[in-house]
Parts: sequence; C-alpha cells; structure tokens
Amino acid sequence: HTQHNIQLHYCNQSVIAMEDLLASVTKRCEAAGQSHILAHVSDATISQEDKLSFLKSVDEIPLEKLSDFLKSALDEEEKLKNFDPANVSAEEQIEPFSGMSATTTTTDAAQLESLHKSHEVGMKAVQNGQVAALLLAGGQGTRLGFDGPKGMYDIGLPSGKTLFEFMAERIQKLGQLSGKGDKAIPFYIMTSPLNHKVTTEYFATHDNFGIDVIFFPQ
Repeated sequence: HTQHNIQLHYCNQSVIAMEDLLASVTKRCEAAGQSHILAHVSDATISQEDKLSFLKSVDEIPLEKLSDFLKSALDEEEKLKNFDPANVSAEEQIEPFSGMSATTTTTDAAQLESLHKSHEVGMKAVQNGQVAALLLAGGQGTRLGFDGPKGMYDIGLPSGKTLFEFMAERIQKLGQLSGKGDKAIPFYIMTSPLNHKVTTEYFATHDNFGIDVIFFPQ
C-alpha cells in the first residue's frame, strides 16, 4: 500500500512538472511565433516520456533569439547577392597560398628544412600561449546511427576511445612536447542548445581529459 502511494505521488509530481514545462514552452513559442512546433503535443498516441523529452529539447532552444538569427541570415544573404569583388579593399582581399607546401614524408632537403622551421615556430607559439584548438561540435551523430554528439561516438578503436577523447589526448601531448604541460593549449568547443548539456557533462565526468576546455553554445 505504501509503495503504491509512493508511485502515485511520483506520477502526480511528473504530471505537474510536465504541465508546468508545457505552459512555459507554449508561452515562449507563442511569443516567438513558433506555436506550430507544439502541434503534436496533444496527440494521445505519443507517450508522456517522449513528450517530456521533446519539451525539454524545445525548452533549451533560444526561441527569443530566432527572429534575430533569421534577420541576420537574410541580411547576409542580401549582402552576398550584391557582392562585387571590385569593391573589396586590398587589406580585405584573400589570396591563394603562395608558399611552400610539404608532407612529413618528404625527402626533399628544402622541404625538410621548411618543415623543421615550421615546427620550431609552432612550438614557440605554443610556449608563448598563442595557440588554441577550436572544435565545432554542435551536430548530432544521427547519420552514424548514434543518438548523441558525434564526438562521443565510438569509432571502433581497440581502446574504445571516442573522438573527443582522441582529440583531447593529441592536444595534451602537444602541450607536453612544448614543455608547457598538459594545459598549454586551451580547447574551445562550440556546442548547440541540443547537445550542450550532454557534452559538458561528458567532459566533466572525465575531468576534461586533463586539459583546459572552454565550452560555448552556438
């Protein structure tokens, strides 16, 4: 009897929480002119669990900023339509790379010397705190059949390491090689409202893999 009352109380609390969330999300959607995305919430064939998951996802979207995002995109599109290369100043022009390119497997003496100098310049930059790593990780692994951020996908390595872990270890190693330690290179990760929470929690669980990680949602 006691267990039944506990279960009933839990169900009532869940219903109240969902109703509160639905009211909040509905109000925000109406204000943003996006009410249509809630059209199926009243569908009785959809489970409460799925509805709650959907509402939580919508709640994490910055609905209040959507109109600004759209206006910014349309303004940029209009600029591109009227773009004329002749109006670009010399300082803003981007020219194709005209320097030497080489692979690490080259046997050419000149290229080997260039690689050596480039390595020294790069390491010096790391030592001076002038290097950071940036990862755009706002997408999901849907096309991989994975329900989560692509960086958390198991790519089949014998170690079982994810892409996030693999990249973090390479950044950490580069910092160590520079002589400045594990956190010499900050790792900036752009997430999205859809995966920001799960991504940050994943890194927190692994103590950021021992490096300096900064997250920011797109």
